[in-house]
Amino acid sequence: MATNNGISAPVCPAPMKATSNGAFQNENPLDFALPLLIVQIILVVSFTRILAIILRPLRQPRVIAEIIGGILLGPSALGRSEKLLNTFFPKRSMTVLDTLANIGLLYFLFLVGLELDIRAIRRTGKKALVIAAAGISLPFVLGIGTSLVLRSTINKGVNQISFLVFMGVALSITAFPVLARILAELKLLTTDVGRIAMSAAAVNDVVAWVLLALAIALTGSNHSPLVSVWVLLCGAVFILFAILVLKPILAFMARRSPDGEPVKELYICITLSLVLAAGFVTDTIGIHALFGAFVVGILVPKDGPFAGVLIEKIEDLVSGLFLPLYFASSGLKTNVASIKGAQSWGLLVLVIFNACFGKIAGTIGLSMLFKVPFMEALTLGFLMNTKGLVELIVLNIGKDRKVLNDQSFAILVLMALFTTFITTPIVMAIYKPTRKGKPYKHRRIQRKDLDTELRILSCFHSTRNIPTLINLIEASRGIRKRGHLCVYAMHLMELSERSSAISMIHKARKNGLPFWNKKREDQDQMVIAFEAYQQLRSVTVRPMTAISALNSIHEDICTSADRKRAALILMPFHKHQRLDGSMESLGHSFHLVNQRVLRHAPCSVGILVDRGLGGTTQVVASEVSYSMVVPFFGGQDDREALAYGMRMAEHPGIKLTVLKFTPKTGMSLDPKADVETESDMDNEILSESINLSKNNESVIHEEKTMSSKEDIIAALSSMSNASLFLVGRMSPTMPLTERGTDCPELGLVGSYLASSDFSTTSSVLVIQQYDPSKNAMEKLLYDSNGVSNAAEPSSV
Repeated sequence: MATNNGISAPVCPAPMKATSNGAFQNENPLDFALPLLIVQIILVVSFTRILAIILRPLRQPRVIAEIIGGILLGPSALGRSEKLLNTFFPKRSMTVLDTLANIGLLYFLFLVGLELDIRAIRRTGKKALVIAAAGISLPFVLGIGTSLVLRSTINKGVNQISFLVFMGVALSITAFPVLARILAELKLLTTDVGRIAMSAAAVNDVVAWVLLALAIALTGSNHSPLVSVWVLLCGAVFILFAILVLKPILAFMARRSPDGEPVKELYICITLSLVLAAGFVTDTIGIHALFGAFVVGILVPKDGPFAGVLIEKIEDLVSGLFLPLYFASSGLKTNVASIKGAQSWGLLVLVIFNACFGKIAGTIGLSMLFKVPFMEALTLGFLMNTKGLVELIVLNIGKDRKVLNDQSFAILVLMALFTTFITTPIVMAIYKPTRKGKPYKHRRIQRKDLDTELRILSCFHSTRNIPTLINLIEASRGIRKRGHLCVYAMHLMELSERSSAISMIHKARKNGLPFWNKKREDQDQMVIAFEAYQQLRSVTVRPMTAISALNSIHEDICTSADRKRAALILMPFHKHQRLDGSMESLGHSFHLVNQRVLRHAPCSVGILVDRGLGGTTQVVASEVSYSMVVPFFGGQDDREALAYGMRMAEHPGIKLTVLKFTPKTGMSLDPKADVETESDMDNEILSESINLSKNNESVIHEEKTMSSKEDIIAALSSMSNASLFLVGRMSPTMPLTERGTDCPELGLVGSYLASSDFSTTSSVLVIQQYDPSKNAMEKLLYDSNGVSNAAEPSSV
C-alpha cells in the first residue's frame, strides 16, 4: 500500500499457506505451515528427550530437561544464530506453534485436574494444611517485596497491583506433579515427609490457581477496577455453572461406564469437547482458557474406570508431543542474554533467595510448631520449593499480558529452573531416613523351629498373577498347628512420566492396592479373592504397593522384605504363557528386576513361572488337588526347595514326589563344593523327607541314578503332568538343553522346566536360599540406601 507522497508503507508478510506443492515444484517446505510445524515438533521432541537422557543420572524430573531444552532452542543459545532461528522458528510461524502448544497445554491442565482429588484435599490433616498455608503466605509476602524492587529497576511502567500479585504467585507456587515424581524417585512417598509434602502441595496447587485467576483478572488494557470485578464475578458464575450442570453430566457418563466394559467413544468425545468449550468460555470471560480445562478435570468423577480411560486416551499424545512445544515456545521468549550487568545478576540472586527463603523458612517455622524434627522440616522446605510447568504458565501469561518484560521474564524462568534443579540433590544429601528393619533370625524357609511364623513377600505385576498367587499361598499354609503364615502381597508398579503415574500414586497412598476398592458393590474378582482368603484362620494377607522406576524397584522389594522380616520373596517370571503354550516376555526391564532381587535379597527368593496353578480362579481349600515334584540334586538351594515342599505336603490336597538324583559312582558334578559338609546337610533333610513319607501317604520318595543328562530329562519328563515343580536355582548338575539359557536366574534345571519343550501345564518355582556369605557385600550396598516406596495399608 502506497501513500500520497509516493513513499511505501511497511507491508505485512502474507500468512503462511498450510501445505506446499513439493520440492519438485521449486517450493521450500519450510515456507509452509504444516511441514514447518512437523519439523519443529520433531526437533523439539528429539532435543528434549536427548537432554532428559543426559540428566537422568542426576535424577532430575523430565520437566527440567524440557525447560532447559526450550531455553537452548531460543535466543539464549542456538537461536543466537539468526539463520537457524529464521529457518526453523520464523516469527510468522509462531502463531501456529503457540496455538498448537496451548491446545496441548489445555488438555494437560485437564489431566492435572484429573490428578487432583478435591475429596482428598478436604481430608487433608491440620498439619499439612497449616504447612501449606505457611509455604504460600511467606513467599507471597516476599514476592510482593521483590515486585517493588523489580518495578523500580527493570520492570518500570507496569500496573502495580497486577505485577505485585503475579510476583507473589510466581514465588509461592509448588508444582504438585513434579513434586510427586521427585518423591517417588527418592523413595519418600510413604515416609511422613512424603505424605505431608504431597498433601500440602495439593492444597498449594489449588490455591495457586485461584491466585493466578485473581492476577489475570487484574491485568488487561482497560485499567478500570470494574472490569476486574466483572471478570472475577463471571469466573465465579462459571464455576457455579460447572458444578451444577457439567458435574452431573460427567457423573452420568461415569456411571454408564462400569468396570469390565469399554467406555463409549461418544462419552470420550463429549468430555474432550467440554474441555474445549469450557476453555472458550473462560477465555471469553478474560481469565484464560486453561482454567476452564482445569475445572472440568477436577469435576470428572475419580471413582471407576472413566477417569483412567480419559487419561489413557490423551496423556501420551499430550505429554509426549504437544507439551514440549509449550516449553519450546516459552524458551523462544526467554533470552538469558538480556540479564546484563551487576544489577540484573543481583536481582536474579535476590529473586532466587527470596523464593527459597520464603518456602523454606515458612515451612520450617510451622513444621517445628507441630514438633516435626528439624531435618524433616528442612527437607519439607526444599521439597515445597519445587517449581515446574505451572510456574512457566504463570510467567508466560504474565509476559503475554505485558506484566513482565524480557529481562524480568528471563530472571523468573531461571529462578524456577534453579529451585527445581537443586531439590533432588539437596534432599538426597540432607535427608536419609532409616528404613532398615530390625535384625531377625528366620531368613529362610528351612529352619529347625517349625512352629515359628513364616512370612512371605509375594510380588505381582498385574491381576494375571493373582489366582496362582492365592493358590500357592493356600498350598503353603499347612493344616497342623505349625507356625502362622503371613503374606505381604506387593503390587509392583512402574513409575513413568505419564500423568496416570500421579493418579496411581494417589490410589496407592489412599488404599494400598491401585485396584483395591472398599465399596462393597465392587465385584472385581481379585478383590473378592483377597477378601475371601483373609477369612482363613491361619493366614494373614496384607496388600502393599511399590511404585518406582523398574531400574530401582528391587530396592523397594528388598527393603520391604527386610522390614517385614520375610523368609521368602516370591517374584513373577518375566515371561507369561500365551494361549499356544509359548512364553512371551514382558520386557527386558522386568527380566533385570528379578536378577537384581536375587543379588540383593535379605532372605530366600523364589521365581514363579506361572502356567496356571489351579486354573484362572482361586481354588476352594477343600478342592485343592495338586501334584508337586522336588528334583533333588543337593546343595543349599535344593534343600530350601525341599523344605518348602515338605511344608506344602501338610495340606491334604497336596501330593509331593521327591526325586533324589544320585550321580553314578566316580561322577563329580560340582568340584568347587565342600562335598562332605554339603552331603551331611543334604542327608539330614533327606532323612526328614523319608520319615515324612513313612507317616504321610501323599509324600513319595524316589531315587534316580544319573550318568548323563538324558537320565535326568527322562526322569523329569515322566513327571511332566505335575502341577508344580519346586527346584533349587543352583542345583549341582549339568546343562539340560543344547543351546544354553538366556535366563540364568532360573538355573540349569529351572530353565529346562520352564521351556515350552518340557511342558505347557506345569508351573515352576525356582528357589534360591539366602546365603549371608554371598549376599553380605551386596546387602551392605543396599543398606546404605535402604528406603522404600512400598505403601502398606492396614491389614486386610
